[in-house]
Amino acid sequence: MDDFEMCPRFEKAVDMLSKRWVALIVFVLMTGPHRFGEIENCLSNLSGKVLSDRLKELEGEGIIKRTVYPEMPVRIEYSLTDKGTALAPILGEISNWSTDWIKLGIKI
Repeated sequence: MDDFEMCPRFEKAVDMLSKRWVALIVFVLMTGPHRFGEIENCLSNLSGKVLSDRLKELEGEGIIKRTVYPEMPVRIEYSLTDKGTALAPILGEISNWSTDWIKLGIKI
């Protein structure tokens, strides 16, 4: 194991997805486009400031896109890009694993 070297791409992906709230935001957006308030309502204990920061980070990584509709009042929706949608099987498998192995109220 002395010659093991972590793949930098894998390390960056894990760092990005393990940041607090990121995977959960992507999971919510897997159901389709949502407005800021809808995402915030789905994730209890998530502050608007942190949600705003995470959405900007995910947009910067090309995982989500922000669409502004020129209506009165302005409507903004967030949705997954192809890059973000490619995470669906991964998050789906985590969901399956959690159903099989995670007992609520018990820490791992």
